[in-house]
Amino acid sequence: MCIPISYLSFFVLFFAAAMEIVGCYSFWAWIRLEKSLLWILPGTIALWLFAAALTYIESEYAAYGAIYIMSAIIWMWVVEKNTPDIYDIAGLIICFIGSLIILFGRNYA
Repeated sequence: MCIPISYLSFFVLFFAAAMEIVGCYSFWAWIRLEKSLLWILPGTIALWLFAAALTYIESEYAAYGAIYIMSAIIWMWVVEKNTPDIYDIAGLIICFIGSLIILFGRNYA
């Protein structure tokens, strides 16, 4: 069952982005920060949830790109305590504009 674009699909996209970031971070922490091997267990589960979530989205992969970038910037800000600069925000805005053009452009052309 695929979900057409809606508020629910945006929730699923945000969930997928969060799971992808958490999953990748856990592997990064295991390798680069020399955390315990046990860190890859929640990372593997998160990456599985990421892949499963994307199977419920019909064709909004352009929206996923922008949502992933926004989620990564939020992660950088909240978790890594690295404040986004004007270039982060400008790049995010450009990505969202591109996603909107891809998602809705042909419907209104």
